[in-house]
Amino acid sequence: MKVLLIGGGGREHAIGWKVAESPLLSALYVQAGNPGLNQIGEPVEVNGEAPGATQSFCEANGVDLVIVGPEAPLAAGLADALDAAGIPCFGPTAAAARLETSKAFAKEICAATGAPTAAHGQFAGADAAKAFLRGQAPPYVVKADGLAAGKGVVIAETLAEADAAIDDMIGGRFGDAGASVVIEEFMEGEEASFFAICDGTRIAPLIAAQDHKRAFDGDKGPNTGGMGAYSPAPPFTDVVREETIEKILKPTLAEMARRGAPFKGVLYAGLMIDAGAPRLVEFNVRFGDPECQTLMRRMESDLLPLLYGAATGSLPEGDVKWRAEHCACVVLAAEGYPGGYDKGARINGVADANALEDVVVFHAGTKSDGGVLRANGGRVLNVTALGNTLEQAVRRAYEGVDAIDWPTGYCRTDIAARALKRGQGRRSA
Repeated sequence: MKVLLIGGGGREHAIGWKVAESPLLSALYVQAGNPGLNQIGEPVEVNGEAPGATQSFCEANGVDLVIVGPEAPLAAGLADALDAAGIPCFGPTAAAARLETSKAFAKEICAATGAPTAAHGQFAGADAAKAFLRGQAPPYVVKADGLAAGKGVVIAETLAEADAAIDDMIGGRFGDAGASVVIEEFMEGEEASFFAICDGTRIAPLIAAQDHKRAFDGDKGPNTGGMGAYSPAPPFTDVVREETIEKILKPTLAEMARRGAPFKGVLYAGLMIDAGAPRLVEFNVRFGDPECQTLMRRMESDLLPLLYGAATGSLPEGDVKWRAEHCACVVLAAEGYPGGYDKGARINGVADANALEDVVVFHAGTKSDGGVLRANGGRVLNVTALGNTLEQAVRRAYEGVDAIDWPTGYCRTDIAARALKRGQGRRSA
């Protein structure tokens, strides 16, 4: 099977790494640029946000399946163009992708299905949004309605902070994505991310992971795209899993089909779990990053038949199989991220990290410069490790971090600290 993988981050490196194991694979084309991806597939100049050109490449090269990693090409209608051309695509149409591209639409679906979620209001004007805030209790949750690269959520402790977030979003910080805002009730509990592969009518449940969104230790600082993750997620019990499937995922799939926008791809439910009951925080229509990296390390089943089955409306029967080990992922980011940061710093030691027991480093914002690895983004490397216990997985991941020499990089030093009940105190990278 010839496969084209769209996207050039750590999530896509992890997906490509897993797909490359499949005996069904005959050729893997990858989006040129990511040195990790370039090592496991044939780099090609494609842009998933240009559906016509991507379709032409697939037709010229006999591509059997396109796997879309990030959300932007889905919002741009890549799956629509490929579906119209008869090219299987793992990823939803633009209409189905609205589950992520519009938080207000996702809330509409929750209302139609009765899925448990936070009370909310949607506003296109700052004055109305601020007036609604006055009837809420702190902390205040303010979200840009559209796509904002994982950074369009502000949890404010004061009205002044919440007002400023509204002005920031509606004032244009995220472009059209912030033209309207959603204000939500703050939900208490512990977060988890749960994933299921969908073929339009059926789901293949995967597993859960926990992400770390804030930039700094102790969940301090601004939201990021994700600074680390681990799997399995302790609060995601069998009871929570069953409730999530029956009360959130299956009804959502049925409602999307009823609306003429059947969902094919991976449906990611961001959950808040309190007293053993899940409530939906948000939907995403792609694998989480860096949660995906932990899932790919733990997956025992062949990923390729699952993705092809989802794209063609024919998910294979049987449960997805998983390794019993825990996995931890630590994100190495450029100093200054998620704000301004410099590019071009030399990075050494990635090979040394990969040589450690059960450690795999996935590339995200990197580039190769004459054989020298350099930082080329905000989130730059994802250091993953397996362990028989979570403690062992975390220790090995940080040993991988310690093997990497990048003076201007940083990481959170408390990944999985809540689960381990251990304090802070690991040094920065």
